[in-house]
Amino acid sequence: MPEITIRGAGITGLICAWMFAQRGASVQVVDPHGVGAGASGGIVGALAPHVPENWNPKKAMQFAALDEAEALWVEVERVGGLSSGYGRTGRVQPLPDAAAVDLARQRAKTAKDLWQGKYHWRVVPADEVAPHVQSPTGLVIHDTLSARIHPRQACAALAAALSARGVSVVADAPTRGVEIWATGAADLQEMSNALGKPIGAPIKGQAALLRADMRGAPQIFTDGLHIVPHADGTVAIGSTTEREFDNATETDALLDPLIEQARTACQSLSDARVIERWAGLRPRARSRAPMVGPHPTRAGAFIANGGFKIGLAMAPVMAKMLTALILDGADTIPADFKPEASL
Repeated sequence: MPEITIRGAGITGLICAWMFAQRGASVQVVDPHGVGAGASGGIVGALAPHVPENWNPKKAMQFAALDEAEALWVEVERVGGLSSGYGRTGRVQPLPDAAAVDLARQRAKTAKDLWQGKYHWRVVPADEVAPHVQSPTGLVIHDTLSARIHPRQACAALAAALSARGVSVVADAPTRGVEIWATGAADLQEMSNALGKPIGAPIKGQAALLRADMRGAPQIFTDGLHIVPHADGTVAIGSTTEREFDNATETDALLDPLIEQARTACQSLSDARVIERWAGLRPRARSRAPMVGPHPTRAGAFIANGGFKIGLAMAPVMAKMLTALILDGADTIPADFKPEASL
C-alpha cells in the first residue's frame, strides 16, 4: 500500500483519508487552518437528491452515495465516538400551483423505479407532515431519501475516527507518497490563475442557525431555501449564492431575508432566536460536477474538488473513485467528473 498525503481537512479530504485508511494505506492529512475550517465548517448540511427524472451517471452516483451514507456515518461514529449529526429524516417541498402538483406526481412514478423501491417521493397534504409548512396548494412533496448531517460535527467525527485509526491531521508536513488536493475553493482559484482561464470559482454562501427543537423533523426546501432541523435542537437555514462579494467570511444584510423567509414558511420558527450567522466560500467547478482525478496543475498529484451544492453527498463517491484509481489502477471516473471537463 502506498503512503498518502491529503491536503485539506474538510469533508472531502477527511472522507478520502478515511477510505484510504480503511484499505490499509498509511495516511496523513495536512491543513494549516485545521479541521473543517472552510465550507465544511458550515451549518446547513442538507443531503438532498436530484429530482428523479432525466437519469444520468451523476444522478445515479449521487443516489448511491445517499443510499450508502447511513452505513458510512454509523461506522465513523462507532470508531471515533463522536456524533456526525447524520439522520435520514426526509424532506418536504411545498407545491406552489397546479402545474407543480402535476409534475411532482409524474416524478413520484419515476422515483419508484429510479430509487429502486427503497425510498418514496409522494404528494401529500401539508398537514400530514410535521412540522407544518406553508403551501399555496395545501400539498407538499415528501421524500424519504433526503438526509442531513451537521457539517462541522461531521468533520470532528471524521477527525476522531481517523485519530482512532492512527491518522493525524497536522498543520504542515512534507508530502509523503501520493498527494491528493482537497482544498476546495482555494485550489480552484489557484488553478484558474495558473492556467489563465476560469476553471471554477468560489461562491459565497451565508446561513443562520436558530434555536428551535425540531429534531427528527424532515428538512424543508422552499423557493431555493434549505431549512434543516439538526439533532442538537437547532435549525439551520441557507444559503445565499453570491458570485460577487467584498468579504468572504462576514455576514451582511443579504442573510436577513432568508431568515424571514424561513419564519414565514415554517410557523415553528416564527419566534426562534438566531444564535449564529455564518459565511464561507464553496467550490464550484466550471462543469458544476465533482472534479476527480489527476491534478491539472500539480504534476503527479490528484484532486478531489467541486460538486457545487452536492459536495457533502458526493464526497464518499469521490473518495471511492480515487481509492480505486490509486490503489487498484481502476479508472471508474465518469468523463464529466474528470478535471479536463472543467478545462
